[in-house]
Amino acid sequence: MQSKALRIVLCGLALLTTMLSPIANAANLRLAVAANFKPVIDELAKEFEQQHDSKVLVSSASSGTLYNQISNGAPFDLFLSADAERPARLEQDDLIVPGSREPYAYGRLVLWSTSDSPLSLKTLEEYKGRLAIANPALAPYGLAAQQTLEKMHLWQGYQGRLIQGANIQQTWQFVVSGNVSLGLVAKSQVMDQPESHLLEIPEDYYAPIRQELVLLKRSKQPLAKIFRDFLLSDTSQAYIANHGYRPAK
Repeated sequence: MQSKALRIVLCGLALLTTMLSPIANAANLRLAVAANFKPVIDELAKEFEQQHDSKVLVSSASSGTLYNQISNGAPFDLFLSADAERPARLEQDDLIVPGSREPYAYGRLVLWSTSDSPLSLKTLEEYKGRLAIANPALAPYGLAAQQTLEKMHLWQGYQGRLIQGANIQQTWQFVVSGNVSLGLVAKSQVMDQPESHLLEIPEDYYAPIRQELVLLKRSKQPLAKIFRDFLLSDTSQAYIANHGYRPAK
């Protein structure tokens, strides 16, 4: 008799778990985020989770890698790219919610070293060592680095000395580890570094790093639009501006 009662209780618990698991999963928001923006999104996500009793799951890689994953069916709700090109491609492929493509930040490129030697544009001209940049084919900050070197007529001269990260985070790691003395990275990555260790590249040396977001059409997550609005709010935009970006508005 007790065994039968126990079975009834266990069956009831199993049924309750089955009923509740979609609700639990419904509170999960899945973000595909360009590597340069991950430290910022991690902090903003904590605030959002507290406000909405939800869980924000962040996957980070280069914009090109994330674009390929999304194109191949990866189940993300929101894509925060480091450029405008990949979101535009997804729009052309009819993979985004119509009208959802818009900028959330503008990136800034810096020359960075862990040494105390003063940096200037002349440093790039005279430097004979290896230079860390992100892969221009995958990472918008890598493309900005290439454009900078091309504008300075240095691109060809650096061939054979470029150490390319798969994304801007790996590029940063090359320099901070001491494996490479100099790198072109995102300003947001080195905000805690002494000003003498970095040089902001003039913004007319590279195309604007317009970082766009899109809502993905395959997502049925109502929190996606709420998070988009949260990210574009005045409070979030002020936080973004304080962490090495120009705000979207």
